[in-house]
Amino acid sequence: MNSASSRLGAFLAVGLACLASPALAQSGETKPGEIKIGMITTLSGPGSGLGNDVRDAFALAVKDLGGSLGGLKATVIEADDQQKPDVAKQLADRMVERDKVDVVTGIIWSNLALALMPSLERAEVFFLSPNAGPSQLAGKQCNPFFFGVAYQNDGQHEAMGQHMQAQGIKRAYLMAPNYPAGKDALTGVKRFFKGEVVGEVYTTVGQLDYAAELAQLRAAAPDGVYIFYPGGMGINFVKQFEQAGLKGKVPLFGPGFSFSEDSLPAIGDAALGVMNTAQWSGDLDNPQNRKFVQGFEAAYNRLPSVYAAQAYDVALLLDSAIRKTGGSLTDKNALRAALQSADFKSIRGDFKFNANHFPIQDYYLREVVKDDKGRLTNVIRGTVFEDHADPYAAECKM
Repeated sequence: MNSASSRLGAFLAVGLACLASPALAQSGETKPGEIKIGMITTLSGPGSGLGNDVRDAFALAVKDLGGSLGGLKATVIEADDQQKPDVAKQLADRMVERDKVDVVTGIIWSNLALALMPSLERAEVFFLSPNAGPSQLAGKQCNPFFFGVAYQNDGQHEAMGQHMQAQGIKRAYLMAPNYPAGKDALTGVKRFFKGEVVGEVYTTVGQLDYAAELAQLRAAAPDGVYIFYPGGMGINFVKQFEQAGLKGKVPLFGPGFSFSEDSLPAIGDAALGVMNTAQWSGDLDNPQNRKFVQGFEAAYNRLPSVYAAQAYDVALLLDSAIRKTGGSLTDKNALRAALQSADFKSIRGDFKFNANHFPIQDYYLREVVKDDKGRLTNVIRGTVFEDHADPYAAECKM
């Protein structure tokens, strides 16, 4: 491609191709009674399943809210970030300058979130993250225009580190992709797992062949293996782990997003019995979650993932905040305070923000099982943390 503009033109998609609830997006100033949301997410490549779930769940929430957020007609501008930081940044710049979006959401990957946040802060546009929660934005680089609605990256990993410690694992082998969230992941595990780490391996982002790494893992003979591999990376690793004859010989552990419902159909039975940790599960017993799970399956003919759950909560949070401001988007301080108050019924149950704009929430131990229809899913086996806060908030000086 010959220029940034031609490249962007090739993949900027306008509107949402589902449910027909949000209005079709147009360029220019936001109209009275309207809110424009920039949905920048991964819709192509190995990570596209994650982005599809984020996009679809957000659309479902807007539909459930009658096509509006806080009483304002919701217009969504959708674009594929291709899992590339430079593309995500250019899209954010374009949406701010040309489309005049009021809010940005959708980003899955922490390196992309870090790439576009400076532009959004300068433009005073709020970024409500449905997934990415890098430690930088939780601590010293915390930002008044960033809200991590999902979790701080370390959280699910900290919970599994605690579980592995409680299970008596003595020698652990840790693996993750080499990017900010991967490093946060293994840092989180080690914060609570106090045994010996006999291997700490960082692989290439997007890597799909793990034969060499599995040979090294086998040679290390650990008591347990912890992986953080979202999307296509996790699908391939878990299948190859079983093919290498390691399943049943070495316990495999991971975070919820490596064993989420977006990936489980592709992983297959290789995932059965794996214990993982997350702040949400489809079997959480509250009215909001039951409505969400039933509605998502009815709309899309698939089970929702943790990514979908987080995106649905983004829309509920935004709806509640706009209602608190009386439909005003111009007073940034008032909107920030309304977001911070998190006065909405999360599908996770209790939800509140810490001072660094990251959640204080429970984390659950889940197991991959088959439901009564033979579909792979997760069920809760216990609670690892209650009201868990990330360790970086003390460094945040907002």
